[in-house]
Amino acid sequence: MVNAVYLVNGVNLTCVTSPVKRPSGQHHGDLRNALERAALELVAEKGPHGFSLNEASRRAGVSVAAPYKHFADRGALLAALAATGYREQKERFAAAVAAADEPADQLAAFAAAYVRFAALEPALFDVTFYAGLDKTRHPELAAAGDALLETLMPIARALAPGEDAAFDLLLRVAAAAHGLSVFLRQGLFGVGVDALDETADRAARSAHALVAGLGG
Repeated sequence: MVNAVYLVNGVNLTCVTSPVKRPSGQHHGDLRNALERAALELVAEKGPHGFSLNEASRRAGVSVAAPYKHFADRGALLAALAATGYREQKERFAAAVAAADEPADQLAAFAAAYVRFAALEPALFDVTFYAGLDKTRHPELAAAGDALLETLMPIARALAPGEDAAFDLLLRVAAAAHGLSVFLRQGLFGVGVDALDETADRAARSAHALVAGLGG
């Protein structure tokens, strides 16, 4: 049931109404996006392993057979969400590093943006990193991840000699940011905007420290 609140002559009146439901099997004009939105809501509520394809169908207001027009199974739906997560990260990280001039500052900006993405887009973050998807089964997911990596690797290459060293540096910066992101979401650094800002700053400082350590 849904509570609708109306203001009449300065007095709040609450009216209990029934939610509008799409009849099972009714045509949906944007089925794929509706299913992805429904699945993302369920990930936010239950985690990437806590819901079924049937639940996503019901949440989207379509028949349980409808998803198979676009997704072979639940894993394919999660892979589509994970690919969206990678693309969203790519855009945010590219914008963050573009605001800095020096490679070390760019890596620091990436680390801070990583923390902000995890805090502000927790469902996308979780489905990207915790769904346990096999990229060999979902080539679009692998492609999105590779595109994200290639956005950042030129920065690491400018700081570390050799491809392996550059990848190792980027991995360590990302790992530090990931750990801080998890701590933030667990409440170890407090809650609210100040905690987010402070954690993003910690991630940036960690990135600078890792870059500084290259000469040691």
